[in-house]
Order: sequence, then structure tokens, then C-alpha cells
Amino acid sequence: MPDKPLKGKTALVTGASSGIGRATALALAAAGVRVALVARSRDRLESVAMKAGGGAVVVPADLTQKGEAEAAVEKARAALGQIDILFANAGLYIPGDVVDGDPDKWDELLTVNVNAVFRMVRAVLPEMVEREDGDIIVTSSVSGHQAIQWEPIYSASKHAIQSFVHGLRRQVGPANVRVGAVAPGVVLNELWGYSDPATVDAKVASREGLRSEDIADAVLFMLTRPANVTIRDLVILPSNQDI
Repeated sequence: MPDKPLKGKTALVTGASSGIGRATALALAAAGVRVALVARSRDRLESVAMKAGGGAVVVPADLTQKGEAEAAVEKARAALGQIDILFANAGLYIPGDVVDGDPDKWDELLTVNVNAVFRMVRAVLPEMVEREDGDIIVTSSVSGHQAIQWEPIYSASKHAIQSFVHGLRRQVGPANVRVGAVAPGVVLNELWGYSDPATVDAKVASREGLRSEDIADAVLFMLTRPANVTIRDLVILPSNQDI
């Protein structure tokens, strides 16, 4: 069957100012998708929008704050019309031992990694169900597939995402809304503390890490499968990641 076309679609991408979100927003724009870029920093979003071209709109939002997820969806809808694709990618990362952890930081992580995803999905879902068409992809992690000793709070947040994606897919699949999760291993971007190009190149060459663009390619692969195909879980790892 032919691939599902993307040209002319609209997408909302969270965490679009850097890393996986930025790379995916640019890949979507290159495929002819009009993209709403959501993140905290207006300046960084405007830089991405300039690179994406005229079909991108900037929607600054702080997803740690109640109501911001829903407000971002409304602003995106006002600018683009219906939302065909949601890529719920924004996330925070906190490693470390529980005994030394900061519960306030945990609350912030859970707000962004879990609650904001729930709220944003709920905001876009009714229109997708009504027209019986739509795609929702959430950034999970390999940490959502197994418990990771050095990042139990982060891992717990991604396990929550996995459960949410699986349950939601079964709820809305009959309405032709596809729901899936992309679960990366080590990605060499700012979230993981990698910004030096030489270091990134070396780790990619040794197959120890992925570029954000590798995840963007995976997301576009998921979105362009024929309508009868849903990729519920896509785990993407560096070839030499020992996990």
C-alpha cells in the first residue's frame, strides 16, 4: 500500500526549540507540514521557525504551568486550523538516587513528562475522533521499557507514558486515530548534556549515540505508514548501547 502523505497536514510539536523536537519539526516542515512550535523560549522557537520556513508558527508555552498545554493547543489551532498530528515530545530528565533527590524537581518532571502529555492529548483528541483521522506520537524512552537503576524517577515517568499510549490506542483506534510511542536510547543532544559537535561526531562514529535527526526520521516513518498500519512502540538504540 502507498505511504500516508504528509504534505498539507498540520502538526503541533512540543519541545520544539532543541533536540528531538527541533529536528522533527524541521523534518515535518521539509515534508510540507505546517508546524506549530511549542517550547518555553520564544527566541529559540523563532530561530527554528525561520529555518522551517513560512509554514511554521511559534507558540511559547511553559508546560510546567497548569493550563498551558490546553492554551498552546488553542493557539496552534487558531493559527493552523485543525491539528492533524501531535508530537508530544517535551520532557525533563533527572537522574540520581532517590534518597538524595528533590521532590519538588520530581513534581516538575512528572508535570512535563506525564501530566502535560495527558492534557495536550485530551485537548487535540475530540477533533481527531470526530473527523476519524489523526496521529499522536509521544516521546518515551528505552527507560520506559525497563527499570533503569540510575534514573528511577525519569524511568517511572516513561513507564507511565507507555501505559498511557497503549491504553489510549485501544480507546481511539476504532475512530481511526493512530497512537504510538518512539522510545530512544542515548541521544546526543542538550537534554543529555551533549553540545560539542566533535564529541557528538565521535560517539556517533563509535555507534554509542544517536543524533536527534535519527529520531526525527523514525517519527516520520511512523507517520507515513499506510492508514491500516499503527506502530505502537518503536525503540531506537545506538548499535553499541549495552542495555
